[in-house]
Order: sequence, then structure tokens, then C-alpha cells
Amino acid sequence: MKLNELLINIKYSASNILNPEITDIVYDSRKVSRGCLFVCLKGYTSDGHKYAKSAVENGAAALLISDDLDFDVDKNIAVIRTDNTRLALALISAEFFNNPAKELKTVAITGTKGKTTTAAMTAEIFERAGIKCGTIGTLGIVYDGKTVKTENTTPESYEIHKAMRDMINAGCKAMVIEASSIGLKHHRLAGIEFDAGIFTNFSDDHIGGVEHKDMAEYLYCKSLLFKQCRYAAANVDDPSWKKITQGFKSSVLTFGFSENAQLRAKNEHLLSDAGFIGVHFDTEGLKNLSVDVGIPGKFNAYNALAAICAASFFGVDDKYIIEGLKNAKVKGRVEPVTVPGNYTLLIDYAHNALSMENVLTTLRQYNPNRLITMFGAGGNRPKVRRYEMGEVSGKLSDLSVITEDNSRFEDVMDIIEDIKTGINKTDGKYVVVPNRKDAIRYCMENAQDGDIIVLAGKGHEDYQEIKGVKYHMDERELIAEIIDELNGNT
Repeated sequence: MKLNELLINIKYSASNILNPEITDIVYDSRKVSRGCLFVCLKGYTSDGHKYAKSAVENGAAALLISDDLDFDVDKNIAVIRTDNTRLALALISAEFFNNPAKELKTVAITGTKGKTTTAAMTAEIFERAGIKCGTIGTLGIVYDGKTVKTENTTPESYEIHKAMRDMINAGCKAMVIEASSIGLKHHRLAGIEFDAGIFTNFSDDHIGGVEHKDMAEYLYCKSLLFKQCRYAAANVDDPSWKKITQGFKSSVLTFGFSENAQLRAKNEHLLSDAGFIGVHFDTEGLKNLSVDVGIPGKFNAYNALAAICAASFFGVDDKYIIEGLKNAKVKGRVEPVTVPGNYTLLIDYAHNALSMENVLTTLRQYNPNRLITMFGAGGNRPKVRRYEMGEVSGKLSDLSVITEDNSRFEDVMDIIEDIKTGINKTDGKYVVVPNRKDAIRYCMENAQDGDIIVLAGKGHEDYQEIKGVKYHMDERELIAEIIDELNGNT
């Protein structure tokens, strides 16, 4: 694509009036290829302008800059100057990939909590309705049965547009993305008009350091989403919903338990059966539904309401909404795994005391026969985390099974001793099984009817890091192997 075709939506000046054919857009100097446009991004710890000379030497045909360069650029290299190269990257990437967002049904979800779960629910509803859907968020770029890992919840704009084009090429008709406040702050979603924007909730998070200077900025950045949406839905029970959606030019569809919500939930209660734990609720107002959600915790009723609103903007039939919410899973987030026994086995990413406390407190509400928690702790991390995790599990679990996690460069048994220091502050029962597969087997072999077993710490991770090497290890595969071994199939 010619350079001038990429620049149609940005304000710029050019010092070398050239119009080369652009083969790719690159902002990482290590990925420069011949004929590319190199975009100089300014980050917290690095400045792309410092790598412009290297980019030219490695074949870049053009540079996009915001600051002066410290070298003389060859007259055969196009130099484009604009005020904000991150904003420009988003607008240029959209053109480079031929504006893929216009070919998809698009939903963007923002909020402090619930983005990943709401995205998974919405995507599952679309899939049940025969609308092939990809997602972009905490778990990476997910579509067509594969996952591409990303560094950020909301990736750089180039990755977003490339992902959407790849989704289209794979047959997707919809895309759901988690819109983080940082992603919005840094223009990663600029230039996209989303069909629907969803607000889940707002609370203290991401303040200080390189994130947001205060709560006001945090809220403002989340509100930016609603300046680029055709439709919007918001949690009316959150007191910040009006401020968050103030940039939206039309009426906002509201959801919640309040009487003034347009989609109202009522009659909520927990559901528990062997292999299935979740929450039930009914709705009235916008839709009259009876819904079972296959993800535990009453707070997931809010995420489900958000997903219902998202689906309603596209006229999805109610039966697919009901099916989608019952079958939605979030990989590694209280994710149920089918087992032959009359107990519930869950995989969760909880890997610190706070996340473990949240998960175990939620599961305690289901009154299991026993709540069993299998976990370890990461090596080369503060020891206090291990003490705290041990103490939390000791207080909230009927049995703790202490094992390995990413031990990195530490000895597994040393880490386990630190965990025991915390658990010994409680009356909690525990066993030590250092090998993680053996620990999972122990949990399964000793499970009783009505137990809830949580394999905590790995979640969506598919590796085990030991002494600088990442070995493949997926707990779902380990569970399948153990079932086969217990059935004598090996």
C-alpha cells in the first residue's frame, strides 16, 4: 500500500516528499523489514526515535516521528512528522488492514472487573447463534480454536487491526475486546467505531506509577470508549455509570438489580450440582428470561446482564442467550473440568493471597462437602506472598494440598516450607505433594461426593518454569492423563 494512502486520516508534515510502497508497519526496531514504515513510539522506559537510524539501516522505507531525530536521514527515506505517533499508528493500522472493524460486529467492554468474563459470555452467545466470534483481552487474541498471546489486555493498535483481519480471514463475523483504561489512554482503540460499548463497574485500581495519576484520570480514560460507540449499556447499580458514559451521544441501556434498570435481574440464587456450579436469576424489563450461568458467584449475574445487553443490540434470539450463558467458560478462571466422579474440579489462576481469598470465599458460599485447594507459589518472589497464601488457604479450605508452581531458580521444597509457615498459623489441614501432577492425582483419587476442588495458580498458563526453562504443562491435559491412568488405559 502506498504511504499516502495510509496517511489519509492523520495530520502531518513531510520533510522528504516521497510516496513509497509500504510493506508493513513496525514500531519494534527488532522487527524492521525492508520497505516497512517505522513508527517511533515514546514509552515509559524507551523512545522509538532512538532506534530510527537502526530502522533505516535495516531497510525501513519511511519513518513516522513526533520529535527531532539525532541523525541526517537519507533523501530516499520518507519522513513523516505528526504530533502523536500512537494515535497515528492506530489510524494508519486501520487503513493498512483495510478497516476490518467495519466488516465485523464489534463489542468493547470496559470496567475495573468483569471484562474477561463478560467478553467470554458475549462471545459464547454469538457462537451459539451461529456468529463466529473472536476475542481480544487478558487471555490473548482468541479465535478459530487458537490463542495468540499478547503483552497487554488491550494490545497495541497494529495488533488489534491485524487480529481483526485474521479473524475475518478465518470466517469470524464478530469480535469482542476488553477495553482497558491504559489502552484507551494510549489510543490503542482510536479510529474504531464500535457497534456496542459496555460498562461493567468502577473501583480503585491502576493508580500510581506508570498507570493513572489519580482516580479522576482513571475514570476519564474509561469514559473515552463511549465517544466511539453506536450503542452503549451500563451497570446502573454502579454510582459511576453516568460519568463513565457521559461522552455517549444517545440513550444508554441500563442493567442491574435496581428498579430503574431497563434490564432488571431478580430471584438470584446459587446453583450447585456435581460438575456444575453457577448462579441463577430471572430478568424483566428489556427481556423476560430465566437464566442459569455456569460461572460461580452472584457477581457474575452482573457480567451476564452485560452480555445479554450486548447480544440484544444485534437481535440475537433469546434461546442462544440462555444457551450461551449456561455454557460460557473463562479459561483458567474457576474453569470447570469434566471428571467421572460426583465432585467438582476447577482450574483457577489465583496466585496470590487476595485472589485466592476471593475465589475461596465465593466457593464457600456453595456449602461443599469439603473445599480442597491445591496450590504452590512462584520462586524468586517475595516470601511474604507464600506466607499469606498459606494462611488464606488454611483458614478457608478444609484441606490444602501444597505442591509446586513456577519454582524458577529456587528449590521447590524451600518454597513449600515457606507456605507451611503461613498455613501453620491456622488450624487448617494440609498434605504436601511436591510434584504437581501427583498432587492433582491425589486430589482426584481422594475426592468425596460433593467436594469442590480448586487447582490454583496456573489457570490459563500452559507451562511450568524451572531453572530458567519453560516446560509445557497444561493442567487440562494432566487431568485427562490421570483419568486414563485411573481407568487403566495406559
